[in-house]
Amino acid sequence: MKIVFAGPSLSGLQRAAEASVEFRGPAFQGDVYRAVANGANVIGIIDGFFESVSSIWHKEILHALSCGVSVFGAASMGALRAVECMEFGMIGVGEIFEAYKNGSILDDDAVALAHAPRELSYKPLTVPLVNVMWTAAAWRDRDLISAEEAVHLLNAAQGLYFKDRTWRDVIDRARVPPDRAAEILALAKSAAIDRKSLDAQMLVELVEKAENVRGPPPCWTFSHTDQFERFVVGFRPNAARL
Repeated sequence: MKIVFAGPSLSGLQRAAEASVEFRGPAFQGDVYRAVANGANVIGIIDGFFESVSSIWHKEILHALSCGVSVFGAASMGALRAVECMEFGMIGVGEIFEAYKNGSILDDDAVALAHAPRELSYKPLTVPLVNVMWTAAAWRDRDLISAEEAVHLLNAAQGLYFKDRTWRDVIDRARVPPDRAAEILALAKSAAIDRKSLDAQMLVELVEKAENVRGPPPCWTFSHTDQFERFVVGFRPNAARL
């Protein structure tokens, strides 16, 4: 069994993954452990909840790796966990993962955004900082905006809370003349780069290609701490999805 946890990063995209890949919503604490208990051999983590519930626990990822499960991470919460767990065998995917890995991005909330509920396919309602970063750099390199405008856009995006960060608000705060602001807003509607979505699609392709079997145990030993054993005792194998 192959399982991918995804929400806003893949919202609106047609999924042509092979039948063996099961897509579930953004993960929260317990979902990775549950997937392993359900028989997953390959797990892809893209999006995860972090405010209303406890986020994915590193310990459950280590447990999955200790069972020989291949665990991939990209784009959002998955990229963060991949950087934190790569020394134990978690596989990071995409440019956002690489940016966290090399330290060019430091803040966790650079990938955060507000989104609609499951009933509306987790449609993004705001734009994450990483998408502004990649978009501004691409526009600058293509001479669609000046280097100064790129800096103003990035500074404006960094000054907005992730739940308030829309392209209109970013441009309004970017200190550009009104006629130029209208041009950049039109550009945002037609040529913005969704870096999270691109990285998420890269992860799905790798999960599709991954062998659907568990590998040998790693060279390190998983520690069954008291906290982990209490977590297992309280584990609900069929908890409802958010």
